[in-house]
Amino acid sequence: MALQCGIIGIANSGKSTIYNCMSKNKAEVTNYAFSSNKSNVGIIDVPDPRLKVLEELQPTEKLIPATVEIVDIPGLVKGASKGEGVGNQFLGDIRNTDALIHVLRCFDNENLPHVDGSVDPVRDKETIDFELQVKDLEAVDKKIIRLEKIAKSGDKDAKKGIEVLKIYKEHLENLQHARTAPVGEDDEKYVADIFLFTMKPVLYVCNVDEASANVGNHYVEKVKEAIKEESAELLVIAGALEADIAELETAEEQNEFLSDAGLSEPGVNKLIRSAYNLLNLTSFFTVGPKEIRAWTIKKGMNAPQAAGVIHSDLERGFIRAEVMKYNDFTSLGSENKVKEAGKFRVEGKAYIVEDGDILHIRFNV
Repeated sequence: MALQCGIIGIANSGKSTIYNCMSKNKAEVTNYAFSSNKSNVGIIDVPDPRLKVLEELQPTEKLIPATVEIVDIPGLVKGASKGEGVGNQFLGDIRNTDALIHVLRCFDNENLPHVDGSVDPVRDKETIDFELQVKDLEAVDKKIIRLEKIAKSGDKDAKKGIEVLKIYKEHLENLQHARTAPVGEDDEKYVADIFLFTMKPVLYVCNVDEASANVGNHYVEKVKEAIKEESAELLVIAGALEADIAELETAEEQNEFLSDAGLSEPGVNKLIRSAYNLLNLTSFFTVGPKEIRAWTIKKGMNAPQAAGVIHSDLERGFIRAEVMKYNDFTSLGSENKVKEAGKFRVEGKAYIVEDGDILHIRFNV
């Protein structure tokens, strides 16, 4: 799908530690701000227990999970929009992403000094929000100037665009995010080409100490209060604990460690799935003796578009999709039994593929 989710956060928030728990491409982790000079990109497997269940019913040579692309962007500081720290370089990396995971430091550690001298996740959030809003204001102002030149010729669409952009401008000047600006969905086209930072959907991650992995702490409560109007998801993850889990070699060791910590699965698994959902992605399956595979599509794709994710020939020569629902297949136990129960479906080009659909594409080219 070529969609990216960027991980952002203030320097020394534990952001790269969490990224390393997800990715095979390890990022540098130090106790010093500005020690990283590049963003790291990882193709992350999306944990999906349904693949193992499907394998129990259909033995196969390999399981292939869906993936999501995550970019670890080095920590930002106050003044990043003016080039402080390594600001402008990494703001460009953020602009290229489609959604953001904002890691907030919610733990105390004397050996990991905070760049502002004290731990305050709400202040950190406001610091980064402000830097992104400043850059968005610059982009909006530049486009207004551009459209004003076009509007002089009487271009009605340019005049409408200026009206909409001024709404965004006022909203940003009031320290609000572009995604909450009071404009119609059709009016968003006027900012689509300037890729505003604060238009991107956001998932907040509170990075806590090990003792707070299950129930959070007072820092988490402050964050919850601060984002209550944003309609954004919040996850609580103990980054240092996740790093310890990631070092264990076997699933048995990991499960024992998780049990001792009172967790049912690594927190980063939930984070990866949430990132996948934040990008508006979902999965369908193909099932066979050679491989069982989860394919990534955008939510709302029709059957030919989903077929095209497998191979362009399948979309070009699409005839029909033979569809089984995951729950029907796993509860009844086989394709034949699904057919006997009358739950095997043949769908045409208008069918919208749903999460967990098991598809077999009929095509002719």
